[in-house]
Amino acid sequence: MSVVEKSIWHRWLWLLAGIAAVALVWPLDGRVDAALDVGRNMVLRRLAWWCSKFGEGWVVALVGTVLSAVFLAVNRPQRAAKIFFIVLTAEFTGGVATLLRVLTGRTRPNNLEVPQGFYGVWHAGHWIIGQAKFSAFPSGHAATAVGLAAAAWLWHRGWGAVAAVYALAVMWSRIALQAHHLSDVVASVVLAIPLALWLKPLLLPSVEFQFGNLHRALRRK
Repeated sequence: MSVVEKSIWHRWLWLLAGIAAVALVWPLDGRVDAALDVGRNMVLRRLAWWCSKFGEGWVVALVGTVLSAVFLAVNRPQRAAKIFFIVLTAEFTGGVATLLRVLTGRTRPNNLEVPQGFYGVWHAGHWIIGQAKFSAFPSGHAATAVGLAAAAWLWHRGWGAVAAVYALAVMWSRIALQAHHLSDVVASVVLAIPLALWLKPLLLPSVEFQFGNLHRALRRK
């Protein structure tokens, strides 16, 4: 079996395993959503709010860009490039998840206006694209955090482990705030990890090359 054939086979295996994982946790959505609900605990609710905030794409982009600039300024262009690659991966995986959740139209756990389910892009005679209460599956926050963790793991196992803790905190917060079901965040994991693997050979060499050129240009000034 060639390298290309193995790669295709692995992708199909991951897809099947991911579908199976989402299907297995699906019946647990209601119980897990209720068990992790922090609505009546102000301390945990505040903690979940902050964890969720740090999973937003603009926060990841801002922190990552600043860190890249700092490492570039101290003559560490390779490290700056890898951090920027991690940011790009997180933004891409989060963006793909956001596009999908807009199209699936799944109700959030805290949406009590209609029965829980998938409504697509049209409901009750109106477009529901972009309505937050119909944007649960998959989780954009979770996909952003998992994409970041996966990209970090591909660079350095230690930092990847730290990022995995961050991703778990973001995933917990989205369920705890009743913004997503368990299956929403599991689907984000299934989506983000292969995207990160796909983006590494596609983006990282180019990003490292560009940061190398930028570093040389700055040193000549």
